[in-house]
Amino acid sequence: MNHIIVPKIVNAFFALLVFISLGFLQSCSTEVKEETKDEVSNQKIGLLLVNHGSHSETWRNALLDLEKNVTDTILKNSDIKGIKTAFMEYNEPSIATRLKEFDKDGYTDVIIVPIFLTVSPHSFEDIPTIIGQKEDPTSIEMLKIEKIERYTPKAKTHLTPLLDFTDILQKNVLRRTEALSVNPGKEGLVLIGYGDETYDKEWGELFDKVAEYVKQHNGISTHSYGWCGHIAHYKSEETTKAIDKILKNKEVAIVIPVLVAHDENFQIKIIGGGIDNVKNNKERVLYKPDAILPDINVESWVINTTFDHVLKVKQTTASK
Repeated sequence: MNHIIVPKIVNAFFALLVFISLGFLQSCSTEVKEETKDEVSNQKIGLLLVNHGSHSETWRNALLDLEKNVTDTILKNSDIKGIKTAFMEYNEPSIATRLKEFDKDGYTDVIIVPIFLTVSPHSFEDIPTIIGQKEDPTSIEMLKIEKIERYTPKAKTHLTPLLDFTDILQKNVLRRTEALSVNPGKEGLVLIGYGDETYDKEWGELFDKVAEYVKQHNGISTHSYGWCGHIAHYKSEETTKAIDKILKNKEVAIVIPVLVAHDENFQIKIIGGGIDNVKNNKERVLYKPDAILPDINVESWVINTTFDHVLKVKQTTASK
């Protein structure tokens, strides 16, 4: 009799253990789901538009205007709860200042949109190092020299791609070129950018791509490019050389500043000075000291990029 009862007791005991275990696992699963729900419901996402910074008030205002022009659309149509602009160097509010503000206001995530044209140490090393995503030794030393504060926020940071991942720059340069062009067959295009020694190849490829786009849509078949930033040591000679190269074979050179915003030092002093130094040919140069901004396509790019990354941030949180 006993040898029959014991197995029944053992089986009942194991059944009880299985029941308890399943209940425990279900409870844990429920708790995880509840935690994820709480995390999603408590999520507060901010948007930070980061630019280089400038001594020029005109330049800074163009970037602040960009923020103003996208704010209503983004706040009405996304889960973004706040939008700010930060200057990487020269000016306040800095990136660190803005991230501290987001932390103070309880933001859980900050989407960072760099308003830069193409790859550079700023976008690939400096900004990620400033916000604590990277520990690049060269960048850290540069930031110390420039007295740029680093700050790793409590909020999670999400860096978006740069502007040249789209065709916006090509369309922008084409529009400004066509505003000056009279006879494309007799004209050559001169693109003047800030430039960067580390990514000289990438900048050259970007300019070649932009010039090819202008050629296809306007017919200007010849182009050259030069620099007005630290590659050119902030001097006008590079602009003059790029113009002279065009004027050897074309009657007219159309000069387009491939710069985010207007800075009197670049568009007037350096590029304008380079045009003034073109000997006996100044009348053969067409130039307007403008910039990429303002541009409704750039505004649309900021809006769409933000929308895309809000979805990614929310999906990432929900899938945990």
